[in-house]
Amino acid sequence: MGPISGHEIVAAVSNAGGFGTLGLGAGHMVPAGLRKEIRLLKESLKPPGKFGVDILIPQVGGSARKTNHDYTGGNLAGLVDVMIEEGCSLFVCAVGVPPKWVVDKLHSAGIPVMNMVGAPHHVPKALDMGVDMVCAQGTEAGGHTGTVATIPLVPQVVDLVRGRTNFFGKQVPVVAAGGIFDGRGLAAALSLGASGIWVGTRFLATPECNTSPVHRKKVLSAKSSDVYQTILYTGRPCRGVWGTEEYTKKWEESGQIDEMCKKGVVPFERDIRKGQAHYYYFNNNIMGQAVGGIHEIKPAADVVEEIVDGALEVLDRSTKLVARL
Repeated sequence: MGPISGHEIVAAVSNAGGFGTLGLGAGHMVPAGLRKEIRLLKESLKPPGKFGVDILIPQVGGSARKTNHDYTGGNLAGLVDVMIEEGCSLFVCAVGVPPKWVVDKLHSAGIPVMNMVGAPHHVPKALDMGVDMVCAQGTEAGGHTGTVATIPLVPQVVDLVRGRTNFFGKQVPVVAAGGIFDGRGLAAALSLGASGIWVGTRFLATPECNTSPVHRKKVLSAKSSDVYQTILYTGRPCRGVWGTEEYTKKWEESGQIDEMCKKGVVPFERDIRKGQAHYYYFNNNIMGQAVGGIHEIKPAADVVEEIVDGALEVLDRSTKLVARL
């Protein structure tokens, strides 16, 4: 969720019994920015005070996409140090596997690492790096995501990690993500073999989230079919309601997006540098297919409670149904 997932939403989710995770945006991709955000978080965090930090770490160079670049601006080592010094409970990384030195350093401080994957073939690479948890994110998710849907992806990932033990001596758990917004989604994920869920889009419609009024309005009004992927903004598939911006429409009509990205030029980033685009074209439109089921703003704590209660109701009903067979 990037900078949208700031200290307020993280504290609200963790205090409600979930596991809030800070998303790093451009302003916090420096050690000092991350430290400031964590300390603001701690002011509101109740015991046991668990929280995570999420950073995008794509492969740069070699066989990677030409549009990939270091989102941390060379600050990854410093960011890792801050996570250790400030007592981070979990490091989450996406759009690439974490470097081995990062995993080892965090492990030495007792901090587990979770890697987000969008396809089964990503799992062995993540396990080879020593990650402790795998988040199987289906294509329904908002933001950067792959092409495999959640229901077929999760069981495959569960099978791939079966029997694998992590650094802490536990079976590597799988967390399901993508299109999950209520208790029915949690119940389904558990039935697929996941140990928990990762929820993003639903929390966009909470007062604690750093969503703008425009973004919130779009979340509440959008249909699942309004959400699609484009590489216009980041050079890799990213899901949102891009069709609401004239800027997006003009680029799509030009037919030049793929050609430019193949050359290593991200159209949106180029236009930002030239002063021909605004960041809100991107920030106000990121969301997943779950938007079709989101119709009101609710406190994050209520969302967490409703997801858990809803899952218990579904599982209880399913158990009774099976008992009658």
